[in-house]
Parts: sequence; C-alpha cells; structure tokens
Amino acid sequence: MADILALVLHHDEQVVLKAVELALDAGVATKTHVLNLLHRLIDGKTIDGPDIDTPQALTLVREPEANVERYDGLRARIAGGRHAS
Repeated sequence: MADILALVLHHDEQVVLKAVELALDAGVATKTHVLNLLHRLIDGKTIDGPDIDTPQALTLVREPEANVERYDGLRARIAGGRHAS
C-alpha cells in the first residue's frame, strides 16, 4: 500500500484516488491493477470499453474439447514408451 500512496509524489492526487476507487469497485485491489488503471487514466485510454457485437460467423460450430488422453497415446509411440519425465 505504501507504493500506491507514493504515487501521489509523481502523479496528480485526484487521478491516483480515481484509480484506487476504480480498482476497489472492480474488486481487484492490487498494486498492479491500480498502476494499470492509473496509466490508462493518464494516457486518456478508455477504462470501460464498448461492448463488442461479434458477427454470427465468428461463433464456433464445434467447441474445443480438452482431450488429455491423446497425449498418453503419443507416449507409447515414443521409443520404448518412456517419457522424459
């Protein structure tokens, strides 16, 4: 927290306070998040971006599926069926 308080030495106090309030409202009260929000406020970038309406063509027809068993099948094909680990 001392690092966040020290930000007022380099930046406007009201901007630092706004960044801290935004971080608390988001439920992520970390130094990294406050710094990220502070830099976005200083640079004039939007913090709450617009909702993006994606076209229907970008919708997945078949959802990706985690199939970890396929890696076990690959191990048997490696010399002797032994894995490096």
